[in-house]
Amino acid sequence: MDVLLEHIELTLFVVLSALVIAPYWIRTSRRERRHRAQFEEAVSAGLEPASLHPVIDPLKCIGTADCTPACPEGDVLGVVDGRAVLANPTHCIGHGACLAACPVEAISLVFGTATRGVEIPNVKPNFETNVAGLYIAGELGGMGLIRNAMTQGRQAVDGIARELRGGGAGARGGDVLDLFIVGAGPSGLAAALTARKAGLRFEIVDQEQVGGSVYHYPRKKVVVTSEFEIPFYGTVKARAISKEELLAIWHEVIDAARLEIHTGERVDTVSRDGGLFAITTSRRTYRARRVLLAIGRRGSPRKLEVPGEEAPHVAYSLADAADFHGDRVLVVGGGNSALEAASALAEPTLENHVTLSYRGDVFSRATASVRRQFEELADTGRVRAVLRSEVRAIHERAVDLAADGRELRVGADRVFVFAGGVLPSAFLRQLGVAVDTKFGTA
Repeated sequence: MDVLLEHIELTLFVVLSALVIAPYWIRTSRRERRHRAQFEEAVSAGLEPASLHPVIDPLKCIGTADCTPACPEGDVLGVVDGRAVLANPTHCIGHGACLAACPVEAISLVFGTATRGVEIPNVKPNFETNVAGLYIAGELGGMGLIRNAMTQGRQAVDGIARELRGGGAGARGGDVLDLFIVGAGPSGLAAALTARKAGLRFEIVDQEQVGGSVYHYPRKKVVVTSEFEIPFYGTVKARAISKEELLAIWHEVIDAARLEIHTGERVDTVSRDGGLFAITTSRRTYRARRVLLAIGRRGSPRKLEVPGEEAPHVAYSLADAADFHGDRVLVVGGGNSALEAASALAEPTLENHVTLSYRGDVFSRATASVRRQFEELADTGRVRAVLRSEVRAIHERAVDLAADGRELRVGADRVFVFAGGVLPSAFLRQLGVAVDTKFGTA
């Protein structure tokens, strides 16, 4: 009898264990198959991350999968054969949530890949470059996370203020500034607010709009996933903040601090003027004791170097597709920005005729979701894609393309170019800043 009871108990234990374990095993197997398929597709297509992204140390990774649900962008990381892999490299925008989620510190955030190097300037712990008095903070210095970029901007100016205090910050007369800040993105805004709090004489300029790289993110993109500090505002505790929400907070803080930001003002040169810096912009010349570069890595829009690209109907960004109705539109590029712009402009209510020109065979730099949306529109005829094509000349109502060995003229009342940005490496070298090339290493 005792033996029978033992067999019954063992059978019940096995059955109950199977009922508990089987669903978990099925879910895990399905998830791994999905991650494996995504990873193999990314490898075969040669997809690479465009910016800051995670690399996984296989010797440290124990396959907990804590990192995979942490990312607000979805399946950027996946678990294959018990180890985390970068399954969707083009989906990553550098939130860093995976870094915080990993319990064994197997993840590092890096720029560049093994084959594509990224140039990063050398900076000291106080954010000063090898050029005395010239500082770099934020994305340009290798810090792509918004929260940390803002922290760097604040820390850099705190150090500058302490340094200048002994020499009398704000004590010089005339038009000499204590600090000149280039860039009104996360790092530059935090720097300017900290400078205001410290009583420094400063100016801040940006060649585009307030927000830096964030301003160019797609609508409703989640850009912050953990709490962070903003000078003059305090702690932002929301766990998931969209682009629009963050920009609204920044504008609220700018108004509260009475911060004047000179947007649409491009810095042309920075040079020594005795013991000061002379900064020449598209509007005027400034003189300052210290300079902080808080610009992003996107740099200036890359030009096509073709006749007609300076025409007024040619643009290098799209603020709102709803501003364009009934136009023949040509979009140039094959990344997220180009495909998202083409998809937005192809909204049926706008009645635009949209063509996209891309020099490649596949959209290897666009995320899977953006590619799918665009390809669905192309399949229905709402967007025309001309692959393996390059712009030769832009006319008032048309564009000449070289398309797969033949000449093609496309009607275009509007032209939007998304050919990436020119990294400010040449600008940095002109200033004498030492630059290293990083190949996907921490």
